[in-house]
Amino acid sequence: MGKGDKKTKKGKISQGSFGVSRPHNVKKATPTATPKDKKTK
Repeated sequence: MGKGDKKTKKGKISQGSFGVSRPHNVKKATPTATPKDKKTK
């Protein structure tokens, strides 16, 4: 288990890939606040 092993964290770092052993945090799109419709009287 070392740099050539795809299933280890060290192997994923050397290959530059992401997966279960090395999760990649992706920024989620922030939902924009939509203005609520004002009720007309």
